[in-house]
Amino acid sequence: MSDKYLIDTHKINLHPIRVARWLEAKNDWQKLKKVYPVYVEVSPYGGCNHRCTFCALDYMGYENIGLEFDVLKSTLSNMAENGVKSVMFAGEGEPLLFKDLDLIVEHCSNIGIDTSLTTNFVPINKKNIERCIDNCSWIKVSLNAGTAKSYAEIHQTKEIDYDRVISNLKYAIKYKTEHNLKCTVGVQMLLLPENEAEAKILAQTCKDIGVDYLVIKPYSQHLSSDTHKYENIDYSQMMYLEDELKNISNENFHVIFRANTMQKYIEKKQPYSTCHSTPFFWAYIAADGKVSGCSAYLGKDEFCYGNIYENSFSDIWESEKRELSYNYIQNDLDIKNCRVNCRMDEVNRYLFRLKNPQEHDNFI
Repeated sequence: MSDKYLIDTHKINLHPIRVARWLEAKNDWQKLKKVYPVYVEVSPYGGCNHRCTFCALDYMGYENIGLEFDVLKSTLSNMAENGVKSVMFAGEGEPLLFKDLDLIVEHCSNIGIDTSLTTNFVPINKKNIERCIDNCSWIKVSLNAGTAKSYAEIHQTKEIDYDRVISNLKYAIKYKTEHNLKCTVGVQMLLLPENEAEAKILAQTCKDIGVDYLVIKPYSQHLSSDTHKYENIDYSQMMYLEDELKNISNENFHVIFRANTMQKYIEKKQPYSTCHSTPFFWAYIAADGKVSGCSAYLGKDEFCYGNIYENSFSDIWESEKRELSYNYIQNDLDIKNCRVNCRMDEVNRYLFRLKNPQEHDNFI
């Protein structure tokens, strides 16, 4: 199975108790407010060492601000106490620019939060690699070209950064193998006209290094992004890559070509009329401490519930502002204006079907 982690679909059905609480609560806010997210994305730092041509969060300004270590640590503990199961460190900037992120990841491991990291993997040393590999469930490296020249052009950085990433990946795999650790190390390439011809080169490089998988995913235009260079990409002309990349996969290395997501991008149709994942099954904590229900609407007050510098995560999650956001999403949000292939799209397809059963569903 090339996509054993179900990257091109969803896993909310693997959390039936949480989903059942939401479904059985119906419109009772006193019950709904207790439905905590399974997954939270945390942006520990707003600045970034790259200026990728496709960056969706360019409008946030790459501010060199970071969460306070102790505030982040206590917030994570409060999240764990209330049933949050996983955290991905990513966000507006490069998470590894946050000092002592490796210690935060170690803390997550100690309190029972499943932890992951999406990064360009440039600003990291061997010590930090080791602690992250020790404690993360997975690390996904954004590496959007197969050659240093194209990498520098797409990431808008120097070619030497490509060599740094390859070197860091090699060390991560070496350390993981020598210590028989479970952390999955993957690479992700956003498929663009500039790197289409290098997808196979990158796949072979990743295979040779020993990473576990390479994800090839489509671009999706962010609602507020200043970048519009790629919003009309025709992925129907790139689907041939799926078969070509299959030949590079083996039992130890998988190329996950997100054909399902690309097809949805081509069709640009949503089989649901309401977003049910927000404000329930996931959340986003920005580098300035604001807690939001959707990363596509960062900066929009309708999706912001509070700030971890002012209140605990649990107080924010059960707040009146989140109730107001819930009512707004249920009654006023037109999802036709939402980002195509948003992170919760597959989850929303599943939840909408639960809310709107079809004929014969009871004949299991």
